[in-house]
Amino acid sequence: QVQLVESGGGLVQPGGSLRLSCSASGSIFKIAAMGWYRQAPGTQRELVASISRGGGTNYADSVKGRFIISRDSAMNTVYLQMNSLKPEDTAVYICKAAGWGTDNYWGQGTQVTVSS
Repeated sequence: QVQLVESGGGLVQPGGSLRLSCSASGSIFKIAAMGWYRQAPGTQRELVASISRGGGTNYADSVKGRFIISRDSAMNTVYLQMNSLKPEDTAVYICKAAGWGTDNYWGQGTQVTVSS
């Protein structure tokens, strides 16, 4: 099993920045990739960014050029640096770890609110 704990959410003004962290514990060797999803009220969960164990990254078009995903070398922690935040970025941000097979592990989520 893999356990995920997110941190770093909060309230920020438009144009501001936040950095989210997701710490993994347990069977880290099972993780092939990690990513951040988000879900706003009344919407479907969407992929924000992902990073593979090899370092390859993928971003949603809506965050390209503003968000940066990174990880430590051991894949224990993944970060999401969010810059130039917009009100439409407001959502619960949820960390996901994808296993080598079909296993997926999810965190509890952290609230990000962008408002003046």
